Amino acid sequence: MVLEKLGNAFKKAISSIANAIFLDKKKVESIVKELQRALLEADVDVKLVFEISERIKKKALSEKSPLEKKEHLIKLIHDELVNILGKEEYSLKIESKNKPYKIMMLGLYGAGKTTTISKLAMYYSRRGIKCCMLGLDIHRPAATEQLEQLGNRIKVPVFINKNEKNPIKVIREFEKQISKYDLVFIDTAGRDALDDELIDEIKDISAEIKPNDTLLVMPADMGQSAKKQASEFQKACNITGVIITRLDGTAKGGGALAACSETKAKVFFIGTGEKPNDLETFDPTSFAERLLGMGDLKALLEKAKEAVDEKTKEKLEKRLHEGKFTLDDLHEQLKSMQNLGPLGKIAELIPGLGKIKMPENLIEVQESKLNRWGYAIQSMTKEEKENPELLEKNSSRIQRITKGSGTNGSDIRDLIKQYKLVKKFFGSMGGMSDLDPSKMSQKQLQKLARQFRGKIKF
Repeated sequence: MVLEKLGNAFKKAISSIANAIFLDKKKVESIVKELQRALLEADVDVKLVFEISERIKKKALSEKSPLEKKEHLIKLIHDELVNILGKEEYSLKIESKNKPYKIMMLGLYGAGKTTTISKLAMYYSRRGIKCCMLGLDIHRPAATEQLEQLGNRIKVPVFINKNEKNPIKVIREFEKQISKYDLVFIDTAGRDALDDELIDEIKDISAEIKPNDTLLVMPADMGQSAKKQASEFQKACNITGVIITRLDGTAKGGGALAACSETKAKVFFIGTGEKPNDLETFDPTSFAERLLGMGDLKALLEKAKEAVDEKTKEKLEKRLHEGKFTLDDLHEQLKSMQNLGPLGKIAELIPGLGKIKMPENLIEVQESKLNRWGYAIQSMTKEEKENPELLEKNSSRIQRITKGSGTNGSDIRDLIKQYKLVKKFFGSMGGMSDLDPSKMSQKQLQKLARQFRGKIKF
């Protein structure tokens, strides 16, 4: 889970507020102390932690609000957490009319720069943008091979010259080829520290390739020292944004995010694991809500959009507009959702499930249930698949299906419940095309979260 320790501490504080009979001064001070401890352990700057905790305490005890006391305190915590993470959400404006749009990637050794480039290439490729990668790390022997292997895995072209030791010559060699793409990601060399030699090389590459964006890749385990690195790269290399990696495996991620916010460095993406799809756009408000156990429906919809290919999406869109949504369609969607990633990570995005600890064998249980549903659907008639409501009114049909598929009655009833929920979900949205989180306001996302909170089952 992303920042698990910090998230658990915040959820504990929210639970403590919700369960309190009286929210007096002593209780408020106790909750604020818990939050202080959690933020300090997450490596957030000491001065910032005490400023925030004093603001929460002062407002909670003196500020008048139309909200009930408990709700007011939760809102104060939420708002201060958003302030730590950075108030704004930033996104890259990829303009294919000026193709190729060039994004140059910078970072020190071990930051995860090359892996992040491949994640970005896959992220944009899945959105219909024609991408390629250009390898200019001529110092690290395995860099070009790593980029080539990653490109083969995600099926994105890679342009490298393993024998050339001058990055400018490599740029000129492939200038014609990369001009045919909408978006090119440029991998540059790293160092143990930002020295004069690296700065000169980056400046030479930048002058030659003229990137539209220059992004710094930083690991979350840097904590507060991310502030210094972001500042140094900003001054020397004119970076336009930051990507923070390894947010899944460190307690110091809060410090890295807070440091970027303090230096006004725009965080565009966060890396949440090693797999190619473990990359998320960074929205401080949604991220804060996830840490508080309120879910992150925006990130969930983004992942759902990525999991289904365009052909399947168009087919389902057509069927939804025709008023047809069968159990075969449901099964196809559920199988696609298995591409979203580990269920524990998905659970923290679902409103109402973020506070629940997922059982260790949940993945095996869910896969087994999905298989049983598949066998049950195969044992149904065409009429039953298209009108599952028939099964609710006819126990003999359910008995026939259970015998033919080796399932039981509760499997069939769970399947019908899931079918009705998914159908209602798509119906309320108007179709797959309306699931684009970039086109939805925070109000729409909150309304959707309230409507389905606690109803989405694993």
